[in-house]
Amino acid sequence: MPSQQIAFDAGLLRRYDRPGPRYTSYPTAPQFSADFGEAALREVARASNEDPIPRPLSLYVHVPFCFSPCFYCGCNRIITRDLARGRAYLDRLGHEIALVAPLFDRDREVIQLHFGGGTPNFLDAAQLCGVVETLRGAFRFADSDDRDISVELDPRFCNPADMPVLAAAGFNRTSLGVQDFDPKVQAAVNRIQSVEETRAIVDACRGAGMRSVNIDLIYGLPGQSLDGFRKTLDTVVAMRPDRLAVYSYAHLPHIFKPQTQIDDALLPDPDTKLALLQAAVEQLTAAGYVYIGMDHFALPDDELAVAQARGGLHRNFMGYTTHADSDLVGLGVSAISHIGGSFSQNPRDLPSWETALDAGRLPVFRGMRMDEDDEIRADLIQSLMCQGEVRVRAFQERHGIGFAEYFAADLQRLWPLADDGLVEVGPDAIRATPRGRLLLRNIAMCFDRYLDQTSVIDARPRFSRAI
Repeated sequence: MPSQQIAFDAGLLRRYDRPGPRYTSYPTAPQFSADFGEAALREVARASNEDPIPRPLSLYVHVPFCFSPCFYCGCNRIITRDLARGRAYLDRLGHEIALVAPLFDRDREVIQLHFGGGTPNFLDAAQLCGVVETLRGAFRFADSDDRDISVELDPRFCNPADMPVLAAAGFNRTSLGVQDFDPKVQAAVNRIQSVEETRAIVDACRGAGMRSVNIDLIYGLPGQSLDGFRKTLDTVVAMRPDRLAVYSYAHLPHIFKPQTQIDDALLPDPDTKLALLQAAVEQLTAAGYVYIGMDHFALPDDELAVAQARGGLHRNFMGYTTHADSDLVGLGVSAISHIGGSFSQNPRDLPSWETALDAGRLPVFRGMRMDEDDEIRADLIQSLMCQGEVRVRAFQERHGIGFAEYFAADLQRLWPLADDGLVEVGPDAIRATPRGRLLLRNIAMCFDRYLDQTSVIDARPRFSRAI
């Protein structure tokens, strides 16, 4: 079992605060190509059905609409208050479901369904339940207790009375965006949200019998102070969510246009941003939360923490999940699928997605097939990101390789991190130390063959920084 301890070393964190992938996939999305299209998706789906034991399915549904812009946001979303756009979107989503579902044998169970955005509750409760019903008619949903149906909610546009309606349709997990309760920060990012309306949704979810509530926070936002963020942490801990995600704000206005509305002068300096992270780590661990990895914390009895302790944690485009052995099917604009040894993505702009569906085509605009080396490295990086370690002997047996020989160049890149005390490298295991647990992505980067190790730091980086 990997160590759950975290050692906060500000000097090391400053030194390794460089851009890099978050490894929700390996290879990462920049490697996807337009050479992978509709025919390729049909082929990989057919091949996945022919596996000796076909994997269950995880479904992701993207709802791109938001009622108002949050200036920090880097998600694929469309700002509108025109509810008719949601209804039109659902019509085409139904077309996509009708095209995609027959690609998979009916005996393959759906064990996970997640609605992300955007703001999924741009759709009302009846519409969300209607999508679930449509999916139930097109796929076979598992009846097991570990089946997850989850949705991201913006508490500003939720009615607590809707939570029992969602629960009756099978929703058992929710994730609530908060970011920060400090009024000055909320004004700077255009997201005014009270503690009371947030707590009302948390309580309603629990009252409806949902088994898990997650709350998202962000550190590094404009106007954030250490005292203000500590108060936010105290307020959130008092709500006792089952999970928390505490994300680092990535200021990339050259990529995400809404961020141009943020005054750079209001951003915390590097030392303050580190102090914000330290406050989150200290207060959440003191409150009994377990650090899962990559910004995520969970109560010790939460399924994420249990899965990590058992070695069954997985990471994909939906974040950390307990459903490791499944194929991911993405639906909606910009959604990504991971089927067998392949990735595919729907168009990121709404008109292109609509045009494909109106023509009766699967809306695929790019993807890739993984080669053997991709599969090997994906397994290693997944182990690092989820467990904080790679057990060398088991890994060698799984892939039929000599670890030291196969990763000779990668281990050379790893040795400086070992010298700095971030990782232990031995014949039996590569293991992140307590000082390295906050820098798992830096350790994983050493094994990424697509990453130009000499130019990771760029004047206009594609990736967020580590801290």
